[in-house]
Amino acid sequence: MAGGFGTRLRPLTMSIPKPMVPLMNKPMMEHIVNLLKEHDIRDLTSLLFFQPDAITSYFGDGSAFGVHMRYTRAEADYGTAGSVRNATEQYGIKERIIIISGDVLTDFNLSEAIAFHEKKKAKATIVLTRVKNPLQYGVVITEEDGRVARFLEKPSWGEVFSDTINTGIYILEPEAFERIPYRREHDFSKDLFPLLLDENAGLYGYVASGYWRDIGNLIEYHEAHLDALSGRVQLHTDGQERGNAMIGDGAEVEGVEFYGQNVIGKNVKIAPGCRVLNSVIGTGTTIASGAMIEDTVMWDHVTIGELAYTNHSVICSNSTIGAEAKIHEHVFIGERCQVGEKAEIMPNVKLWPQKQIESGSILHTSLVLEDRWSKALFTNSRISGASNIEITPEFTAKVGASLGALVGMGQYAVVSRDSDPGSRVIARALTSGLMSAGVNVRDLEQTPIPLTRHDLLNGRQAAGIHIRKNPYEKRRSDLIFFDSDGKDLTSTKGKTIERYFFGEDFPRAPFDKVGTIEFPVRTGEAYRKNFLKSVNTEIISKAKFRIAIDYAFGITSTIFPNILGTLGVEVVSLNAYLEPTRLTRAKEEFKRSTEQLKSIVTSLNYDVGFILDSGGERISVVDENGEFHHNQNLLTLVTKFFLESRVREGKPIKKIAVPISASNEIETVAKSYGVEVTYTKNSHAAMMVASNKANIGFVGGTRGGFIFPDYFFAVDGMYSTTKLLEMMARTGIKIGEIAKDLPHRHQARRQAFCPPDQLGTVMRKAMEHTKGMDRTLVDGIRFSPIAGNSAWVLVIPEKERPYCEILADADSQETADVLAEEYSAQVYEWRKSVI
Repeated sequence: MAGGFGTRLRPLTMSIPKPMVPLMNKPMMEHIVNLLKEHDIRDLTSLLFFQPDAITSYFGDGSAFGVHMRYTRAEADYGTAGSVRNATEQYGIKERIIIISGDVLTDFNLSEAIAFHEKKKAKATIVLTRVKNPLQYGVVITEEDGRVARFLEKPSWGEVFSDTINTGIYILEPEAFERIPYRREHDFSKDLFPLLLDENAGLYGYVASGYWRDIGNLIEYHEAHLDALSGRVQLHTDGQERGNAMIGDGAEVEGVEFYGQNVIGKNVKIAPGCRVLNSVIGTGTTIASGAMIEDTVMWDHVTIGELAYTNHSVICSNSTIGAEAKIHEHVFIGERCQVGEKAEIMPNVKLWPQKQIESGSILHTSLVLEDRWSKALFTNSRISGASNIEITPEFTAKVGASLGALVGMGQYAVVSRDSDPGSRVIARALTSGLMSAGVNVRDLEQTPIPLTRHDLLNGRQAAGIHIRKNPYEKRRSDLIFFDSDGKDLTSTKGKTIERYFFGEDFPRAPFDKVGTIEFPVRTGEAYRKNFLKSVNTEIISKAKFRIAIDYAFGITSTIFPNILGTLGVEVVSLNAYLEPTRLTRAKEEFKRSTEQLKSIVTSLNYDVGFILDSGGERISVVDENGEFHHNQNLLTLVTKFFLESRVREGKPIKKIAVPISASNEIETVAKSYGVEVTYTKNSHAAMMVASNKANIGFVGGTRGGFIFPDYFFAVDGMYSTTKLLEMMARTGIKIGEIAKDLPHRHQARRQAFCPPDQLGTVMRKAMEHTKGMDRTLVDGIRFSPIAGNSAWVLVIPEKERPYCEILADADSQETADVLAEEYSAQVYEWRKSVI
C-alpha cells in the first residue's frame, strides 16, 4: 500500500510521497521491500496514488532490489480493500496475498505469521501488536485460539478493551479478497473484516513479536531513527562499521568525534573537529569544522557551516545551515531552505521548503505557508488547493485583503459559493479580508457561477469571487476570480493581487471605513429575465419536449426548474437537491448517474437527458436512443447541430472557435458548412476572449462548456441545455439523428513526468524535433508527425502538476495509441539531456 500523501509529515513530504521519505538513508518502502525479500516474498504489487512516479522511477521493475515489482494506479478512491481487489483483478491474482503498508517501520517475522495463518487454515489473518496507547489504531480482541472476537476501528477510551492493535498487515486467501466488491469503495477495517466476523468466516489475529511503528507524525519520524540507531529495530544499512559509525563509500570523516551510534552516507565530508552524536547524515552532505550535530537526521546534500549546532532536528535535502547557526530540538526544515549565519531557530518550529532565514535572526514560529504559494497564487483566474490545508481561513482572509487593496476602499465586490460547508468557511474568511480593506461585499451566498457573472453586469461591483469544491478532486477547493464585467480576472490584476499578498503591504481600513455586507434577494429574477429574452421561447414551448435532468446536487436545481416550467418542458429531475458532500463526483459515481439517466430516457421514451455539473457551467447529454455524449464527442455534436440550426434559420455564421486540443472532427464538420475554425488555448479565459472577436458565432469547449456570444461571453450549462432544445425545435431533428452523421476520430492521452526545472529544455527539444513539420503553436506544441496523414500530437505542460500531457488524434485508435506512447517516451528522452 504505497499511496499515502504523508500530510502529517509535512514539510518532509512536500515533494515526495510518504513511502519515499528516507529513513536511515533509504526510502521507508525500501526497508519494507527488504523485509519481504528476507521472508522470500518477491512478487510485489505496489498500489499507487500520490506522486506515483517517485516510486516507479526508484524501484523500476524491482530487479535491482531482488524482487519483481509491478504497479497499479488508483482510478478513483475505492478504499483500502477496494484498491487491493482492483489490483488482484488487474493482474489475475488467484492465490494467497500479504498486504503491508509501504510507509511503516517493522522487523516482524512474516514467515511466522504465515505459518500461523496456515496452521489455523484461516481465510484472513490480521497481524497484531501491542502498544501503550491504542486510541489511534484499530483495537482487536481475539479468542485463545487466535480467532478474532471483536474489532473496533479507532476506539474512544471507553472502547479500549485491549492494547492489541491492527498493524495494517494482512494475509488473505482468495476466498477472502474475492468478497471485496470490484470497483466499489470498500475498506478492510470498516467493511471486509466486520463481514468476515459476522459470518464467522475464518478471521484470525496473530500477535507478532518484534518492532512496529506507524510513522504518523514528525516526532514519530525522528524517534524512529533513534530506535534504529539504538538497535531496537533491525534494518539493513549500507557502509562499513568504524567505531561508533557506519561509514558510507567515499566519505571523509578523519578527525571527527563520533558518539553513540551514527550512520554516514556516501561521499559525506565532515571536517576535523566536528562532534556527531546519534545522527544520520545523508549522501553528499558537507559539514564544516567545529560543528556539533546531536540526535539529528540530515537528508542528502545538506550543507552545515562552521561552528553550527543542531539538536534533535530533521534537515531535508539541499538545505544550508549557515556558520554559527543554532537549530534547537524538534525543528523540521524542508528541502532547499537557507538558514543564515548566526541565525537561531527555537524549538518546535517547521520550515516549509525554500524558506530563507536571514543571518542573525531568531525564529520562534513556523513558516508553514505552503511552498506552492511561494511564487504564484493563480492558475489562469483561479486559486486552487487542498481544502483546509492549503486553502485555509487564514490564507483566504489574506487573499481577500490583497484583492481589497486592488479594488480600493469603498468599492463593492461580489462573493458567491456552492453548498459545500468548506466553501462557506472560505467565503466568510474571504469576506472578512475584503471588509478589513474597506471593501463592501455583496454576498450572493449559494449561487451558480453563471448567475454571479450576470450579477457583475450591473456595473456596481469592481470584482467578483466564486468559491467551490473542485468538481474533479473532492479534497480541493477553488477560488474563481471575475473582473468588474463578469469576465475572468486578467493576469495583470492577478499579479497585482500576488504582489500585495507576498509583500503583505496591503492597507487596512480605519475603524470607521471598514466594509459592509449585503445580501441581495432578486439576483435570480434578473438572470431569468435576460435568459428567456435570448431564446425562442415560442418554438420551444410548441415542441412539448419531455426531458430528464440530473442536477448533480448543485445550485442550478433551485433556479432552472422555474425556467423550464416557463418553456412548457416536461421534466424528470434527478439529484435535484443540495447535498454538499456529493458536489464532487468520482468516475464510478458519474458512470452510475449516466446509466440511470440512460435508463430513464429510453424507458420513458423521452426526447433527451442532460447532466449539469454542480457549478452549472458544463453539460453531458443522453440522446433519445440512450447514447451518452460528453467532452470531445459532445463538442462535435453541438458544433454540427448549431451550424445546421443557423443555416435553417437563415443566419449562417463565418467562424467558430475551439481549444487547440479539439479533435479534427471539428475541422471536418466546419468545412462542410464553409465555416472557418479558430483555435484557442485550453482555458475558459481563452474561450471568453475568442467569444468577443469579430464574426465568431460559437465557442465550444472539450469538457462540456459552450459559449453562445449572442447571449453571453461565458459558459452556462443551463443556457446550453436550453439552446440545444431550441435547435431541436427549430430543425425538427433529434440529437441521436445528428450523432449518426458525425465524423469519427480517435484520441489517446498519456502523461509524462516532467519537473518544472526540466520543462524548458523539454519544450525546446520538442520545438527542435518538430521543425519542418506542420505545427500549431497556440497552447503547447501541436504537430503532424506523419507526412501526408491528418494525425497530430499535442505536447502541452500541465499547469498545476509536474507533467507534460501527450494528446494524439488520428483516424484509428491504434495510430493514436502508438503516437501517444511514442511521444511520452520521447519526453523522457528529452528530459535525459537535463538529468
